Amino acid sequence: MTAPFLSRDQVRAFDRHAIETLGIPSAVLMENAGRGAADVLERLGIHGPVVLCCGKGNNGGDGLVIARHLANRGFRPHILLFAKPGELSADAALQWNTVQQMRLHAENGSSMPEIQVAALLARADWVVDALFGTGLTGPLKSPFNGLVQRINASASRVFAIDIPSGLDCDTGEPLGPTIEAAHTVTFVGPKLGYRNPASVRYTGRVHVVDIGVA
Repeated sequence: MTAPFLSRDQVRAFDRHAIETLGIPSAVLMENAGRGAADVLERLGIHGPVVLCCGKGNNGGDGLVIARHLANRGFRPHILLFAKPGELSADAALQWNTVQQMRLHAENGSSMPEIQVAALLARADWVVDALFGTGLTGPLKSPFNGLVQRINASASRVFAIDIPSGLDCDTGEPLGPTIEAAHTVTFVGPKLGYRNPASVRYTGRVHVVDIGVA
C-alpha cells in the first residue's frame, strides 16, 4: 500500500498519537527511525567515512542514532554536532550521551574553523544532513546557511534525514539555502511538499521507512 503524503501538522499529530495514545516512548520512535535510515544508507553502499551533521532537535537525534548503528556495523562515522549539548532536545541529548559513552568520533562543528569543516566534508563518502526536520518554517540563519552551501559544494554524496534542511515540508519549495541530496530517507510517509516536482532537485531519490507505527 502506498504511504500517504503528510503535511507538517499531520507529522506532529502522528507523533502525538504514537506517544500519548499508543504509549510508545519517543526515544523508541527515534531509535526505529535511525536504525531504518542506517539500513537504507548501508544498502546504498558505504565506501569511506560518513560525516553526520547533526542539529539540536530530534532530526539531529536521528543522525546520532544512525552514527551508532553505522559504528556497530564496522563503518567510520564522524559526528559534527552543530549545537551545544545543553541545547539538545531531550531525546537528542540521550543519544548524544550514548555516542559519548561509545567514544565515537564526535566534535562540535560550530567551534571548528570553516576550512576544517569543508575539508572533512570533502573527504567523506557520504554526508548525512540531520540538521533540521519538518518543523522548519523560515530560511536558515548563520552558521547553517553557510554550512548548507559547503555541503552542496562538496563532491560527497548527501543523504538527507526526513527532509533536506531548508526545504519547506508542505510546499516543497526552498526557504533559502537548501540541502541538495542524492537520497532522502523519510519516515512514515513522504512529505506533502514532495508532490511538487521541483522538490526532486533537493530530495533526490526518496526512501520511505516505517518507525513501527502504522
